[in-house]
Amino acid sequence: MADGFETTMWEAAALLFDNDGVLVDSNAAGEAAWREWALAYGLEPAEVLAGIHGRRSVETVALFVAADRVAAATAHIDALELFAASQTKSLPGAAELFGQVPDDARAVVTSAPRALVLARLTAAGIPVPAVIVTSEDVEAGKPAPDPYLLAAARLGLNVTQCVVFEDSANGIAAALAAGAGTVVGVGRSALGQGSDVVIPDLTAARWTGAGVEVSRTIERGGRRRGAAGEGPGAPLAQYRA
Repeated sequence: MADGFETTMWEAAALLFDNDGVLVDSNAAGEAAWREWALAYGLEPAEVLAGIHGRRSVETVALFVAADRVAAATAHIDALELFAASQTKSLPGAAELFGQVPDDARAVVTSAPRALVLARLTAAGIPVPAVIVTSEDVEAGKPAPDPYLLAAARLGLNVTQCVVFEDSANGIAAALAAGAGTVVGVGRSALGQGSDVVIPDLTAARWTGAGVEVSRTIERGGRRRGAAGEGPGAPLAQYRA
């Protein structure tokens, strides 16, 4: 149930952002690339599309082609997505929130290859941060915790000091598995996935200089906490606007 009049603040040393579906809208271009790829390999596009979100391309490809074809097939889809990256748009509130956060307190954590995330950020007009964790940087991608653990480490922080913004089931699972201090789901795709709170988009979030403030929530309280409400996910304060 939505409780949009309530504003909640969390202390945080840094904000960690997924890219696709949180900062940028690459959905139409990305899905068109995957449809083309699926047809090239004699696959049903709908079946392939069901498994792409929040997952590295190599892991999706490995579900559908023989092991000896994975490298070439992954290079193929990566090239198709890179070609379509110019169609990427910024999502509501993304440029504003990302621009509020100092560069040493923000990171992008994505399942995409580095070349693709750079192209999408540039096309969307989102500043390229110093810390980006991409598919090439980890042995295990989302839903494993590795990407978020690495992003926090590169910022010189423990992940418990960070707030994560995610939209996909795989991404939220990765943030929870990493032990992120707070997990904010973004958009309706995040509903029911265990985030501490879900907001419609990044227009509902604001960097305070010492953490993040969110409002207009569409889901709240997904993560289990101790009886006292302490530990990861416990808000600093709540008040009615």
